[in-house]
Amino acid sequence: MKLSKVGAVAALLACTQLSGCMGQMALSGLVTKGNLSLVDNRYGRAGLFVLMAPVYGVAASADLFVINTIEFWTGQNPISGRAPAVVDMPANTILKVNHKLNQDLTSAPVTLSKVTLSAIDANTMAMTMSYQDGRTQVLSGQKQGDWVEFYLDGEFITEVSIGELTAYVANRA
Repeated sequence: MKLSKVGAVAALLACTQLSGCMGQMALSGLVTKGNLSLVDNRYGRAGLFVLMAPVYGVAASADLFVINTIEFWTGQNPISGRAPAVVDMPANTILKVNHKLNQDLTSAPVTLSKVTLSAIDANTMAMTMSYQDGRTQVLSGQKQGDWVEFYLDGEFITEVSIGELTAYVANRA
């Protein structure tokens, strides 16, 4: 049983690593903006940063695991509304491959029309994703002690420890 949890966590981390962890980090930016708008003193801001450390951790985790992945697949960040996705921005690149690929592989494949984040209770967050073709899906995360369980449309996907999420975020910084 333990092996399957480790495999599920590895699969989740692989998915996030391979599918869009490079993004705008818009939710983390909102937390920072909130901190900066509360007080005009650098020491006060630094003190708030320390007090808000758990909020920054949760925001960064949500950005890395959810928001940036949505940005990758849709081409637009659901928090900031900005497009194109970071991975689609033009840059002076060394390797030029787009001209050799099918056009379907050069842009975001999923088209969301609306994304709504909501707190169900103190331990549960839900993200409702509405697609342009009319479909909707709900991705939810529920904290259970030292673990977070992830569900897609009510079906269990995986379980990740808070320690693993924290270590992941620390290694990405």
